[in-house]
Amino acid sequence: MEATLENHWETVYQTKDTTKVEAGLKEEGFGILTEIDIQATMKKKLDKDYPPFLILGACNPVFADKVLIEEPHVSTLLPCNVTIRSLGGEDYEVAIMDPAAAMSVVQNPAIESLAGEVRGKLMSMLEGL
Repeated sequence: MEATLENHWETVYQTKDTTKVEAGLKEEGFGILTEIDIQATMKKKLDKDYPPFLILGACNPVFADKVLIEEPHVSTLLPCNVTIRSLGGEDYEVAIMDPAAAMSVVQNPAIESLAGEVRGKLMSMLEGL
């Protein structure tokens, strides 16, 4: 298993088991607010074939509450998106944008600190896959 930070993306190659990803997120205090099936959506809307590809909208309500109190416009950056996509064969990628990088656009030290904590929780989930 490999965990890397490249261009503000956290990636772990290995699992297509969404229940394992969801359980890992739950363990770190996140719930799944949305699930977008890119494969099914592109087939329905464009009649285009995509490999398996999901986007999970994950939210840790404790951290969301703190950042929204600090800066309500942060809502445009929520929730954290977790993608699970096929790379072909049995290879899958679980990817998460680094919340510290995403929140840096706000230029608020309090939010950047909270985003660093969220990053740690998401990394723990990825490392547990």
